[in-house]
Amino acid sequence: MALHFEQYAAEGNTFVKDYAKHMGFGKDTDKAGRILSAILHALRDVIPVNESLQLIAQFPMFLKAVYVNGWSTRRKPDDIRRMEDFIERVRHHCGVSAPGDLGEDDDLVERYIELTFLYLRKYVSLGELEDVRDTLPKDLKFMIYSKIMF
Repeated sequence: MALHFEQYAAEGNTFVKDYAKHMGFGKDTDKAGRILSAILHALRDVIPVNESLQLIAQFPMFLKAVYVNGWSTRRKPDDIRRMEDFIERVRHHCGVSAPGDLGEDDDLVERYIELTFLYLRKYVSLGELEDVRDTLPKDLKFMIYSKIMF
């Protein structure tokens, strides 16, 4: 089996440029990458490992790498039940860049989360997103469902 690292890198660069544009960040691909990573890592903190594996099975290689970076499958899902807690988890994963990237406005972070899941619809089937949604606590389900269906 040949490994196509150059192809994965090219696809990843194209993805992050398009994602930055989709998010309204212009050409700031660094910010886009940090926010994407933080949102995906917060998601994997909430959903069961088996659901994470089913989700990333549909990701292209470069997106799989973002999702699994630093991941321990031995961890049990966190008990995050409210959007405020999920946003705090996103801020945690964004680290020291969180104040600059995410600001203080939770509504903005919630918008970034919504836009990210809309964007991921290009790569993940509606059925899989519904499966992920089904594993989320009641108050988090809307972050995947709000506009993805149509």
